[in-house]
This record gives sequence, C-alpha cells and structure tokens, in this order.
Amino acid sequence: MTQGAIIRENVRISLQSIRTNLLRAILTMLIISFGIMALVGILTAIESIKNSLNSQFSLMGANTFALIQKETDVHRQGFHSRIINSPRITYEQAREFKKNFNFPALVALSTQLTGTATIKYKSEKTNPNINAWGVDENDVYTSGKIIDIGRNFSEDDIKMNKHVALLGSEVAKKIFKNNENPLDKVVSIGDGKYKVIGVLKEKGASMGGWDRVVLLPISNARQYYSTPNQTFRVNIMPLNPENLDIAISEAEGLFRTIRKLKVKDETDFTVEASNSLAEMLIKSIQKVTIAATIIGVITLFGAAIGLMNIMLVSVTERTSEIGIRKALGAKPKTIKQQFLYEAIIIGQFGGFLGIVLGILIGNLVSLMMGGHFFIPWLWVLSGITLCFIVGVVAGYVPAMKAAKVDPIISLRYE
Repeated sequence: MTQGAIIRENVRISLQSIRTNLLRAILTMLIISFGIMALVGILTAIESIKNSLNSQFSLMGANTFALIQKETDVHRQGFHSRIINSPRITYEQAREFKKNFNFPALVALSTQLTGTATIKYKSEKTNPNINAWGVDENDVYTSGKIIDIGRNFSEDDIKMNKHVALLGSEVAKKIFKNNENPLDKVVSIGDGKYKVIGVLKEKGASMGGWDRVVLLPISNARQYYSTPNQTFRVNIMPLNPENLDIAISEAEGLFRTIRKLKVKDETDFTVEASNSLAEMLIKSIQKVTIAATIIGVITLFGAAIGLMNIMLVSVTERTSEIGIRKALGAKPKTIKQQFLYEAIIIGQFGGFLGIVLGILIGNLVSLMMGGHFFIPWLWVLSGITLCFIVGVVAGYVPAMKAAKVDPIISLRYE
C-alpha cells in the first residue's frame, strides 16, 4: 500500500472506532469544546468591545486633546488613598487660552453642570440621570458629536446668553412621544425653561450615557448653574491631524503661562488625548484576557488528561484487534498512527464545536454591550492549533503503547 492509502485507511479505522464508542468520544469532545469555548468566547467579546471602543472614540476625533483639572491619587499609611485635586481651571483661564491660542485649531470650552438632571416636557419627564453640560459653539465639532436634526449653538446664542438647548437622542425619545418633532419645543431643566434647537445623533450603548445628555450655552450655564468649585474643560482639535503632537506642546506651554507656573514648577493640569480613555479601558480589560486564557488552558489540560485516559482504555479494549492487524502485516508505525489520528480527530471535532460556540457566545455578549459582530481569526487559528497539540500530546502515549503490543499475546487476550 502507498503511504497515502495507509493514511486514508488509518483515518477510516479511527472514525469507525469513534463511532463505536460515540458517547465516550462525545463527552471528551465536549470537555475540549468547553475549554476552547471559554477561551474563544471571552476573547471574541473582548476583541469586539476593543474594536467598538476604538471606533466610537475615533468618532470623538482621533486628533483632539483636552486640558482638564489634574487629579492625584494620594496613598496614606499604605492602605488608604484619596484623590487630591489640583487648582481648578477657571472660566477666565479657559477663555484666555481660547483667545490667545494662535495655533490652527478649533478650541471649545465646556463644563459639566450635573449628572442628575431631570428634563420635563408637558407630562413627560426623564429619570434624574441626565448629564447636563455647558458648552460653546465649537464643542460639537471637537467632541465628535453630530447634529441629527436642528442646528448647533451659534456665537449669538453664547454671547446673548440664550435659553436654548441641544438634547441627546435618548432624552428626546423619552419626553417626545409618537414621533413628535422636538424642535422649537420648550422643555424644563431644573427651574429653567429652554427651547430645543437640535437633537444629537445617537452614539449607541457602548458609549455609556452619552445619549443621556443635554447641552446648554456655556454663558447661560455659568449664570444659572454656577458652583463655587466649578472647573472647565478645554478641547482642542488641530485642523491638520499630523500636527497633534505640536499642538499639544504649544497648548501646554501657553496654559502653563496662563496658570503662572514657573519653569521649575510641575504642570498642575492634565493633557488628555481623545484616545487615552479608550486605551485606559482596553488596558483594564487585558486582565480579563489573561484570566480567560488561563481558564481555557486549564480546561484544555484537563481535557488532554481525559482524552489520554480514554485512549489508554481504548488500547486495552482493542488489544485483540491490534493483534489481528499485526498478524495481517500491520507495522507498529501504522498502529501508532491509527491511535494518534483518532486522538487528533476527537480533538479537532471538539475544537471546532468550541470555536463555533465561543464565537456565538462572545458576539452575543458583545452585542448586548453595544459592540459589533467580530470573528477573532487569530484566536480561531490558535484554538485549532491548541486542539491539535492536545490531540498529539494525549494520543502519543496510548499510541506508543498500542504499537508495542505483542501480537501473540494480544491474539490470546480476552
């Protein structure tokens, strides 16, 4: 027989043996598939969420950065910690920066008013979980917001301190029923009345509460919602994305001057790039990736032990069959290949099932969290490779044992 014919014959015999002991083979496949499912499933969800984060934060403007108040985590006695805030960024400092920053860029000022606002329209009202912000006319552009219907704030709205508002999509859907047009309607925000001039395009669930937002002119916000420790945020978007690093350096230098910092003084504010939050979140979920990998490897290790045990039992049960095949001229190498192929086939079937289940479950979790459908081809190939290794490692010892069986003794075995 040719080598190809020998391989085909061994594969046929391996499949026949698997069918003969189908229940036992299925249980082993399930053990392998659960390990691969845990590995591929969690990693699919994580990779999908990563892609969604990068996609969503790119909508904010990959070439933007912000000047914000600095927070420092101070540890006390090695056990407790508290947040120490640097001096707040005042409205005067933010305005001075916007006026004097001569770099070709858009500069926007904003401040968070509250995260527990309630928006009312007639008998409808939202839950007290709306983020209210005071912003200027450039905030929409620098933060990646998109006006779905209506218009943005104008310079006159800011200068004349008008009572106008932009609503997030979730807010508009909550208080305007039956597809009622929200434009030019008057809503209540706290004790104030504001005319709706626009609604923001939906960002999606993966961006948290970004659709639960109401934007007011920053001048109006300062007049009616000012607090003693109110701090402001300065968003900068260079007109040429390639000049981002230069713009950051220029902005930091100018704002240090505005803050009256000396050369030897440490910078008492934070320069936050638009993708820094996404990177921080991605770093956080990398720990989950490590945990998922460990869980999957441990499960596969257990599966390898189970598969090896089943193959050893199979060798014992088929001792007579081995003797007959050797008596008919089968070489030890052929016998070894037969059992090795059987272990590999079981591993690959289990791996395929685990990969399919992992992709489905991982994407289901991802879609529930606002991510997108994603197939992690790298982890799919890694899963196939791992299952092949499990099959070889688990099948090698039983295959060697089968190859060494004495044909005379095996023919008398019952």
